[in-house]
Amino acid sequence: MLTEVRDAEDREHAAEAARAFDAEFRAKWPKAADKLSDDLEVLLRFYDYLAEHWLHLKTSNLIESTFSTVRLRTKVTKGPGSRTARLAMAFKLIEAAEGH
Repeated sequence: MLTEVRDAEDREHAAEAARAFDAEFRAKWPKAADKLSDDLEVLLRFYDYLAEHWLHLKTSNLIESTFSTVRLRTKVTKGPGSRTARLAMAFKLIEAAEGH
């Protein structure tokens, strides 16, 4: 049901899905229902942007997406060797990813 909130076609449908989640699970998980209802406006803020940007704005792990470039390159090169080389490689890859 949380996926329905995130993947709704517009803000109204997302709010409706959030209300359905609340009605279904408030008795079992009140803290989760409170968190969703309290932060719903922030969670649905991506609807303020053009629809073609929604896919890029809906992410569940910002840290993981930042380091995915580093992880992919590290696997290809079979590791950078020393700790110093590893830090330098990670820094340069993240710095290059900033431009995107």
